[in-house]
Amino acid sequence: MTHALSQTVVAKFGGTSVADFDAMNHSADVVLANQQVRLVVLSASAGVTNLLVALSEGLEATERFVKLDAIRRIQYDILERLANPLVIREEIDRLLENITTLAEAASLATSNALTDELVSHGELMSTLLFVEVLRERGEEVQWFDVRKIMRTSDRFGKAEPDVEVLAELAQTHLQPRLAESLVITQGFIGSEPKGRTTTLGRGGSDYTAALLGEALHLSRVDIWTDVPGIYTTDPRVVPAAKRIDEIAFEEAAEMATFGAKILHPATLLPAVRSEIPVFVGCSKDPSAGGTMVCNTTQNPPLFRALALRRRQTLLTLHSLSMLHSRGFLAEVFTILARHNISVDLITTSEVSVAITLDTTGSTSTGDSLLTTGLLTELSSLCRVEVEENLALVALIGNELSKACGVGKEVFGVLEPFNIRMICYGASSHNLCFLVPGDEAEDVVRKIHRNLFE
Repeated sequence: MTHALSQTVVAKFGGTSVADFDAMNHSADVVLANQQVRLVVLSASAGVTNLLVALSEGLEATERFVKLDAIRRIQYDILERLANPLVIREEIDRLLENITTLAEAASLATSNALTDELVSHGELMSTLLFVEVLRERGEEVQWFDVRKIMRTSDRFGKAEPDVEVLAELAQTHLQPRLAESLVITQGFIGSEPKGRTTTLGRGGSDYTAALLGEALHLSRVDIWTDVPGIYTTDPRVVPAAKRIDEIAFEEAAEMATFGAKILHPATLLPAVRSEIPVFVGCSKDPSAGGTMVCNTTQNPPLFRALALRRRQTLLTLHSLSMLHSRGFLAEVFTILARHNISVDLITTSEVSVAITLDTTGSTSTGDSLLTTGLLTELSSLCRVEVEENLALVALIGNELSKACGVGKEVFGVLEPFNIRMICYGASSHNLCFLVPGDEAEDVVRKIHRNLFE
């Protein structure tokens, strides 16, 4: 059967949606319920990527055995519930052997390239198993190795896709298959020009789905997770949080930038460029609806959502020589750039500048941001104060900088709290403040109650 791709949907399922046999069947229900879904992108089964990352760091034999056993168990629990496990067992065993060999190699010497090679096995196994789940339900389905088309840079661990090459290869190798049957492929992984496996960094499977949607000019990207859409704030912090049925890309990207877990901002970029809407829903309960992320929405509200980002660090730099002098800020930013540090928020006064650093994005521990080298360099320039364990609360909205009375509405609520820093005016989409980490949830609850309930 042939399909016009203009009506084709790519569906992406995260780790919890393919965690075990039952979850895979829920996801299969979702795929089979929509004739327009022709391409499916999967993450590794929940927990597998973390086990593989641990193995890539080089473990002692006993520890290694425990982790390998845990990975085998997750795969075999799915495999053994298939009506005919033999079709695929050999293939899964081969990948498990591969993992064992690579884990032994990592215990002798670790490298980023080795890590990517190891970690990619999670997605390879989940997609092979999912193909069998669908075949057993009588579906015409093909397995496709995304590394054939997802050409990336060789920056292992956080490789950048080459969008032009991807579009070309996808049209040649993937498009014809979509006309023949349903295609299952991997999120998060790619390959560099020499053919070595790379990964796209955390949140990479959503990114893969959006990149493939763009490369093939598909009509929509569906992201299936364990939550039915995007909420006004984290429902675990505020049970009264409401789902947002439609949200603009800009607002969703702001939310994600400021810590809302649901979508990784970079993952939306290809969809935004091509004006492809992104739907976010829950694979366990597809009938619960979800959120549609579009380029623009009708009548966007003044206040849209609240995001919370923990583990923020505040650096305050005092310099008397800054008074009426030029170049102080330039020097500060040069030093930060040398240490690969990106600044989040910044406020300045005549003699000091306060900047926040986000330590949540890196896989390494937060301490590594504030290396002694960095602090020594800054100290030679000015007096440095460091405050840690702060949290950033961001109020996301529309035309905030033009609306009257926003300050009164927000700051009246915040009266009982100690606010360390405020950023307002640089973007009409957000108003951010820094609060002590242990007060952050109370701040979010209080603002939510006043502005959203």
